[in-house]
Amino acid sequence: MPIRVLTPQEAARIAAGEVIERPASVVKELIENALAAHARQITVEFRQGGSALLRVTDDGEGIPPEELRVAFERHATSKLTAEEELWRITTLGFRGEALPSIAAAADVELASRPPGALVAGRIILRDGEVARQGSAGAPPGTSVTVQGLFRRQPARLKFLRSPSAEAGQIATVVTQYALAYPEVRFTMRADGKSVVATPGNGDLRDAAAAVYGVDVAAELLPVEAEGPIEVRGLAGSPAVSRANRNYISLFANRRWIRDRSLTFAVVEAYQGLLAIGRYPIAIVEVRLPPDEVDVNVHPTKAEVRFRDDRAVFAAVQRAVRRTIASRAHTPPLDVGSEMREAGPGGLGEAPFALGWRQQPTQAHLAQPATRDPRPAAPPAAALVDQLPLLRPVGQIENTYVIAEGPDGLYLVDQHAAHERVLYERFLARGENGARELQPLLQPATLELTPRQRALLDAFAGELAAAGLEVEPFGEGAYIVRAVPPALAGRDAARAVGELLDLLEREDLVVGQDRAHRVAASLACHASVRAGQTMTEEEQRELLRLLEAADQPRTCPHGRPTMVHLSSDALARQFRRR
Repeated sequence: MPIRVLTPQEAARIAAGEVIERPASVVKELIENALAAHARQITVEFRQGGSALLRVTDDGEGIPPEELRVAFERHATSKLTAEEELWRITTLGFRGEALPSIAAAADVELASRPPGALVAGRIILRDGEVARQGSAGAPPGTSVTVQGLFRRQPARLKFLRSPSAEAGQIATVVTQYALAYPEVRFTMRADGKSVVATPGNGDLRDAAAAVYGVDVAAELLPVEAEGPIEVRGLAGSPAVSRANRNYISLFANRRWIRDRSLTFAVVEAYQGLLAIGRYPIAIVEVRLPPDEVDVNVHPTKAEVRFRDDRAVFAAVQRAVRRTIASRAHTPPLDVGSEMREAGPGGLGEAPFALGWRQQPTQAHLAQPATRDPRPAAPPAAALVDQLPLLRPVGQIENTYVIAEGPDGLYLVDQHAAHERVLYERFLARGENGARELQPLLQPATLELTPRQRALLDAFAGELAAAGLEVEPFGEGAYIVRAVPPALAGRDAARAVGELLDLLEREDLVVGQDRAHRVAASLACHASVRAGQTMTEEEQRELLRLLEAADQPRTCPHGRPTMVHLSSDALARQFRRR
């Protein structure tokens, strides 16, 4: 095939793909532009998860009419005047890629009115080219409307997830910047409904209350550490832990970042204070000289590189730990769900009736999660696996059950095994239409984040079929009237929040079975945990249930439930053969 030069449109679309991955990418770039224009109010509106329409409106400084065309030219920026400034960047945007990348991927209309101007300038672009330019009536500030995102890029369009999932991604972007800039009033509307509304009064706790709810905000403790590396923000008390790390928000010089090392620093600060599989809520900002952090290392600027990453890690860990140690009493280990009594259905319905008999070890904290991005396919009748009868011998690290079978030794992962048992039970009920629920004597109320609300809407039918009854109860609030029997006896509000967190962690692509996703999440949430001591009777009951499972050797997420050492293998290890 001969070498050819790409057309300008082809080159623009390829370049845009590095910056604009999904509707949330558009929102991120436009919010950053609004913040760079010193906006005090930013409104985000979208339809159908942003694929049909996206609009970001701000009251910032605006763009003069004569600069509208150049604003859509690649590498045109007002943030840099000399190459040396690349090493001390203080603004969010600086490459001049956002608007041209968006225009290459969608139809764009921009109206902007600078201070003192009587009318706004307006420009419309189709396929990256200016289609029309003129004047329009508009309030001071800038409004950017994006329609038909990826319409001319079907390969990219087919990789978008469902509208509700994309809406959740947009909500994440909006709420993260609302936490980074509490002095800015953020509003988000999805399909005409108000989803996010922050006060914009400069109080981080009030912004957190708008995002996470008043009850959570009341449990957030101020983080303050001075020095060459300043650390500021809020850290949740152990009483408001969550089932995943998505509630740890990180910022570097007011830039939202994703950094595994700093996330680990925050988690480590809570060592010994949270149960296995629990993670804190934290909003942590690091401030340091601009030349100590390189923000030009990632196409979307989501990652940064610190000159002294170890010092930053230590500063964050120390600041958060000091906050928790000095301002929060150390509560009993948050074992909530692990300590409840088993329901009337026995082990097949609910976790074991156990309390902690020892604290989780560091080995437990470091164990790999049982979740994998793709749950195993439902078992076919022809593929039913049969386990031999097993006899429990004991337990290792309160995590693995040792069992003896006709052909050697079996090490059974108690959490993965119980997941498999509950997963098949939930699926069987769904296929038989046997909806079972446990009405609550006293309905529970809870506040959900915008991301959680999007998940609740997306899985409303499957969750209802599983026995969960949740109704809106005011703006951002919901009331739980019934739960599946497997969750009976738990704190219903907390259980629903954790279940939604688990659904998010599954992170499946569009088209996979939603009922299986709900069943897998319910099973993971309701099963016995690693680190729990089990009596001999409980071990025996777990093995009995596993023997009856259709696919007993893997959990719903594809992890093995057991390791088998045959009699021959044992004999060879001891050189008896």
